[in-house]
Amino acid sequence: MMASWTPQPAGLQEILQTIRDSTDTQNKVQRTITHKLNSFTRVPDYIAYLAYILSAMPQEEDQIRTIAGYLLKNNARLILNASPEVVEYAKSAVLSAFRDSSALIRTAAGQDLVAFLGALEPRNWPDCLEQLLTMLDDPNNQEAAFSVFEKACEDFPRKLDIEINGTRPLDFMIPKFLMLSEHPSAKMRSHAVACLSYFVPVSSQSLFAHIDAFIACLFKRASDEDPSVRRHVCQALVLLLAARPEKLMPEMPNVAEYMLYSTKDKNESVALEACEFWLTFAEDPELAPYLRPLLGRVAPVLLDCMIYGEDDLIWLEGDTEDTTVPDKESDIKPRHYGGKSHGMEREGHQNSEEGAKRGAYGEENLDEEEDDDFDLDDDDDFADEMSTEWNLRKCAAAALDVLAVRFGAELLNVLLSPLKDKLWSTDWLERESAILALGAMAEGCIDAIEEHLKVLVPYLINTLNDPKPLVRSITCWTLGRYASWCTQPVSEEHKNQYFIPTMEGLLRMVLDDNKRVQEAGCSAFATLEEDAGTELIPYLEPVLRNLVFAFQKYQHKNMLILYDAVGTLADSVGRALSNPTFVEILMPPLTARWNKLQDDDDDLIPLLECLASVTIAMGPGFAPYAPLVFQRCVNIVHQQLLYYQAYQQNPELDEPEKSFLVVSLDLLSGLAQGLGMGLEALISQMQPNLFQLLTVCLKHPQAPVRQSAYALVGDLAMGCFSLLRPQLPAIMNELIQQLDPEPKVEFISACNNAAWSVGEVALRYGRDDPEFQQWVNLLISRLIPILLHPKAPRSLHENAAVSIGRIGLMHPVLVAPLLPEFAQAWCQALYEIRDNEEKDSAFRGLCTLVQVNPAGIAKSLLWFCNAIVRWNNPSAELNAMFSQLLTGFRNHDPTGWRAQVATFPPTIQERLAARYGV
Repeated sequence: MMASWTPQPAGLQEILQTIRDSTDTQNKVQRTITHKLNSFTRVPDYIAYLAYILSAMPQEEDQIRTIAGYLLKNNARLILNASPEVVEYAKSAVLSAFRDSSALIRTAAGQDLVAFLGALEPRNWPDCLEQLLTMLDDPNNQEAAFSVFEKACEDFPRKLDIEINGTRPLDFMIPKFLMLSEHPSAKMRSHAVACLSYFVPVSSQSLFAHIDAFIACLFKRASDEDPSVRRHVCQALVLLLAARPEKLMPEMPNVAEYMLYSTKDKNESVALEACEFWLTFAEDPELAPYLRPLLGRVAPVLLDCMIYGEDDLIWLEGDTEDTTVPDKESDIKPRHYGGKSHGMEREGHQNSEEGAKRGAYGEENLDEEEDDDFDLDDDDDFADEMSTEWNLRKCAAAALDVLAVRFGAELLNVLLSPLKDKLWSTDWLERESAILALGAMAEGCIDAIEEHLKVLVPYLINTLNDPKPLVRSITCWTLGRYASWCTQPVSEEHKNQYFIPTMEGLLRMVLDDNKRVQEAGCSAFATLEEDAGTELIPYLEPVLRNLVFAFQKYQHKNMLILYDAVGTLADSVGRALSNPTFVEILMPPLTARWNKLQDDDDDLIPLLECLASVTIAMGPGFAPYAPLVFQRCVNIVHQQLLYYQAYQQNPELDEPEKSFLVVSLDLLSGLAQGLGMGLEALISQMQPNLFQLLTVCLKHPQAPVRQSAYALVGDLAMGCFSLLRPQLPAIMNELIQQLDPEPKVEFISACNNAAWSVGEVALRYGRDDPEFQQWVNLLISRLIPILLHPKAPRSLHENAAVSIGRIGLMHPVLVAPLLPEFAQAWCQALYEIRDNEEKDSAFRGLCTLVQVNPAGIAKSLLWFCNAIVRWNNPSAELNAMFSQLLTGFRNHDPTGWRAQVATFPPTIQERLAARYGV
């Protein structure tokens, strides 16, 4: 029985006509149609019209009715604000269309049912669940109904796991699904296992009440002849392993046998689900004891899964010399430029600048801990763009990576023999997969594999001559994974045997005639640059000549990676790049690119990013290029701020892309760091005025813009303070506003840079400066809560502590009374930071505060002494301050001092005695 809503003929015709027009393929028409369809969403009963066209107009073509169905699915959320008549009509119309004689209409209606159930929630439409459950017994409709259930269980299992009027629908559904898992039709069995499995991750009690029956059902279906059923069995076992491992452990020998067997399944989608099982198993450290006895069988199977399949090879067209073939624009992934963030290096940690590791199997392996902004470059899934989707090869490599971290030498012992066989195989596909495996194991097995590297690295360098591009490209990646070993400055012999040949080999690959090899070579070379650092300086000329030659050779996509390699080189060798010979080699091709690109060309972004590193490294050597670069950056900032202003006045416009603004501010920061007071003439003469623009950027609604603007304030304070000083009264008020103890995640980096820059400004004003004094209490009252806030990110604690120390160094009388509030947290924030100038000035500040208020440190003495002895080589001035304070404490109350030091951990006592004689 249909509800009481009826369509208006004119409205119906208009919507119908628009849908008919939408089948026209011309772009211009399409844009108007899209606009028109969007405007219909404001019509209160739009969804009822669409439901009417779908269900009650059999005279229309199926295509038109189906499009109405898809529009209904995409606008399903509108049902939440519709009138009761419209809601009732739409629901009953879709249920009636679900029984239509046309398969196309039934499919569209099925998708609408899922969308409506998701929007309304099943608790508000129990009638639909009942009808669908009834249909599961009707041979004509059961498959379609089950298909709706599968999608709903996948999309919103929690919304189904509820109570309606005192009963739980799942208490009926789960036993029903278990029964249907034995249905004669493979599609029905597949739906049944899939639906059941989706309730595992949400720990549904209705499913767990039947957990033993569910596991028995999985074992029964494990040998199903249908691959789709087996795939869902594997998927369910993976989900159980993650959610209820204790249920699988007693059965582990059988499950492991089955999963090993399935990982070798001829059907790749079954093999991939089974392979996920080993990845999940390896990722859970508590399951390691169960996995260890299986290593000997699992690892070789994973190794076999890493061989390219025939389908991959068809896609990869790997053998072509395609360096002159232009890229398809669709191959170039969008890059997100995050802007610079000010962080500290911690002792014993790799610096977070590594950012995204350059991986070969898909998903970025980011370190969860870091709160830096990552520039998620293309170079991670370098191995197979076509299959940026997850596949068996990548899953096996990722599983091997995790196993290596978990088991190290044990894994290597298992794989040594099969790896040797594959590395020396006559089949290039076997060799290629073994080289991928070596790279995947690099992080976890490095200690165990080290003794073999003396043979393996020359083998890899030699393999760079392989005729197969796919072998050359994977070899680049694997050499990049061992770059830190190759670049160790242990001896001349090590350098000549491993470092120089690796560097030369990768540079040859940078100029390969195959684009995939160029990309892999360039990414690996950037990794080598990071690891080698200043060790590269003696070879700068040949390195630069090779990279510069690539500018002439590369197509669009690899050009972006080349910018990254040049920028990383500049970061790694620093001021050595200012040698006039090097400036002469590098600047002409960069200038040529610069002149070729318009101000709104997306390719300008990575070029500006690269130039920011180059300017800092070249320093005064960059001076001849500075006026043009400075003027263009200021122009881009001005233009982008105007675009944003227009958008704020007219929100119908698209929000402007922030990257141009961010990267131009970062390049201005680079100029300030590289040239310092050399910018004086440019800043004072050029229009529009930099400081006026900067003040607008400091208030910009987009956090990354503010983040780069605060970094620029700090860099201008360091490089050309006398020019910045007159502007500071306006700037400081903005900076103070930004200091927030619990910033939203997207504001963390902006807050970090603000906290860092106020410390730089305080230092430059100098001791007890009356102008800066007006801000001291405001700043300290915001920085201390950041330092004490348990949820503030670590980087923010560090930057806040450094700035408190620096402000204290300049204004000790104002800050010293507050010492007891923050002394312990301050020492905890900074004791692990590597020695550097920032840390030195911050500690000189703390010592000055202790001199003014010695009682203020009394309760935190252990942490203070710990922070002192953690220094490796403090400056002479700081060391004298430490010595004077410690001696003063001891002489003030020798007995009390001895008693207190006796309670310290032994290492602290030993170092205090050895270094300071206290």
